[in-house]
Amino acid sequence: MSAQEARIAVRVTARTAVARDVVTLDLAPVDAAPLPAWTPGAHVDLEVRPGLERQYSLVATTADGHWRVAVLREQEGRGGSAAVHDVLVPGETVAVRGPRNHFAFDPARPAVFVAGGIGITPILPMIALAEADGTPWTLHYAGRDRAGMAFAGDLAAAHPAQVRLYPGDEGTRLDVPGLLAGPSDAVVYACGPRRLVDAVVAAGAHRGPDAVRVERFTAADDATAPGEPFEAELALSGITVTVPPDRSLLDVVEDAGVLVLSSCREGTCGTCETPVLEGEVEHRDTVLSAEEHAEGLTMMICVSRARGGCPRLVLDL
Repeated sequence: MSAQEARIAVRVTARTAVARDVVTLDLAPVDAAPLPAWTPGAHVDLEVRPGLERQYSLVATTADGHWRVAVLREQEGRGGSAAVHDVLVPGETVAVRGPRNHFAFDPARPAVFVAGGIGITPILPMIALAEADGTPWTLHYAGRDRAGMAFAGDLAAAHPAQVRLYPGDEGTRLDVPGLLAGPSDAVVYACGPRRLVDAVVAAGAHRGPDAVRVERFTAADDATAPGEPFEAELALSGITVTVPPDRSLLDVVEDAGVLVLSSCREGTCGTCETPVLEGEVEHRDTVLSAEEHAEGLTMMICVSRARGGCPRLVLDL
């Protein structure tokens, strides 16, 4: 089992309110082994309780080597963030898995960071690394109001020339097309609500491959829609399964007795990423980049399927 797949028992050592409905949790290993290293943009799978697992971005490693995550209590969520807020207090133990990173930061190139609400969390350590490496950067951070914008005050105070805040209740508006118009060698990193991320992707399309990198918290519109039936050969297991229109490849593979790590089951976390040996994929995830979709080397089997007209995949499972 790889380090990303192994569950690690951690204890909550500190909990701090950093904005309305947002808390940070410091997580220390229960045993003596240090926590794995991670890079900006990484997240961990946090098992709030058996059967309830959610993904949270790492925002920092504390001076004593503990992980720090920030969690928004989502009033319209599915219960994971509410459980974190209600249950995880200092002294409680919880299992985590990871870290894994599908939102990598390149400190060798100038950066434009765009964050909406809790989307600031994966960007925070990117800013820290940019500062440490001398990478030119700017941050454009939008939210409903300042009270709900975690870390906004500290960021603006520490970097007044580089941070621009857009609290909606103050009448400020982030003009994404205007921000990203024209040529630039900067990489754009965006995370936040779907509407904001979609606007960044559209406005930055002229910048070329790998110049706009995003992380999404919500599933694609067609993530769980029915599709064409197809076959999947599991090369390592030596079996072939048939996936009907109304079931996911992940569900069918699990029914066949093949163990696959998974978490979100809606194509947003990357846990079930599986190498593709043959076949064309209809990608429905929001994790892989457009370039990775075009390459077709891996897929998220919780939502993605065989492309219509090519109804067979061979997977490294």
